Amino acid sequence: MAELDELRTFISAARIGSFARAARQLNLSPAMVGRRIQTLEQRYGATLIERTTRSQRLTEAGQAFLLRAEAVIEATEALGDWGEGGALTGRLRLSAPTTLGIRRLPPIIARFTAAHPGVIFEMSLANRRVDLVSEGYDMAVRIGDLPSSSLVARRIGTYRFVCCAAPEFLARHGAVQHPTDLARCRCVLNLNIVPRNRWSFIDPAGETLTVEVAGGFEIDNDEAQRMLAIDGAGVVYLPRDLVEDDIAEGRLVPLLVDWQLPTMPIHALHPSRHFVPRRVSAFIAELAEGFRGH
Repeated sequence: MAELDELRTFISAARIGSFARAARQLNLSPAMVGRRIQTLEQRYGATLIERTTRSQRLTEAGQAFLLRAEAVIEATEALGDWGEGGALTGRLRLSAPTTLGIRRLPPIIARFTAAHPGVIFEMSLANRRVDLVSEGYDMAVRIGDLPSSSLVARRIGTYRFVCCAAPEFLARHGAVQHPTDLARCRCVLNLNIVPRNRWSFIDPAGETLTVEVAGGFEIDNDEAQRMLAIDGAGVVYLPRDLVEDDIAEGRLVPLLVDWQLPTMPIHALHPSRHFVPRRVSAFIAELAEGFRGH
């Protein structure tokens, strides 16, 4: 329906704050985004978005219209859910961290889409925390403690780390028998850990020891860190999911196995609203099942 498409386009442009970015999200040209919003403005006789060459902003009428447009789209989606007789349909836009999205999510998504072929998945992998509402995502999977927000969160799993190095590196530099030994080792620092140069370990008595590390490598991509470790460049502190095959096949050796490493919670989140599409709630349940026991 043309008017619903126009409303969805307006909502995206209003929430994102950019016609060009809304166009990329909707797989449209910026000109088409502009035409759809102009059509709405002509139909309702009001300027909804004021644009200059450098910026855009919602007018007072546009702010009120946005609330009504979102209510219409939400009601339409709810009606579609009710009328499908149990079948899940529609697009599900998901944001997830890179390593988790590569290593853990594909088999879960494959099972889900096999059972629900009417659902179209659009997954964006990035380690930044996207704004679900303004960027138009239905849900996200996130690692770590969550700041206070209006998002609805469900814990679905636990993220575990391992400290490891290549056998060749250990042969050259000696065994690591205590976390403090890492101070003399060349370490590969993970920019996704804050602070990047402080690695924590938990002894058998439950006491936490944090050591400062260095080594000349500071990288924000887990796969690049993994390859550096395999090539003998240094010690890494990485998600276990990423290196478990390397450990099993002897390319990497886990260090300090008598010590535990801190874990992080994994959550599925979605915007808080009256209507949550069944495809979203069903996929969150599938995620919880897929992460069970990990």
